[in-house]
Amino acid sequence: MDISIKEKTENPLLKRTEVRFTVEFDGATPSRKEVKEKLCAVLNSPPELTIIRELKQSFGSKRLLGRARVYADAEAVKVEHKHILMREKGEKVKKEKKEEKKAEEKK
Repeated sequence: MDISIKEKTENPLLKRTEVRFTVEFDGATPSRKEVKEKLCAVLNSPPELTIIRELKQSFGSKRLLGRARVYADAEAVKVEHKHILMREKGEKVKKEKKEEKKAEEKK
């Protein structure tokens, strides 16, 4: 799996670097976790401050197009949407909604 950085933009107001990249791979499509590990190695950034926003793949293609954000500190990561943070942790958003409904029904 090879990652190449296409564009890197600094966003000082939100204390982050926005990155556009491509992933070339053979075989099965790599998981989000594998892509994140490799991207962190390429960017030399800590995984807890790196958020993958988007991964796109055309049908039959062996290339992923992605966007990521690398934050300066843990406080700056709080700007990110809740569902994106949950996806990064590997949690499912639908489960939380079902749990909230059950909690409301019990009240």
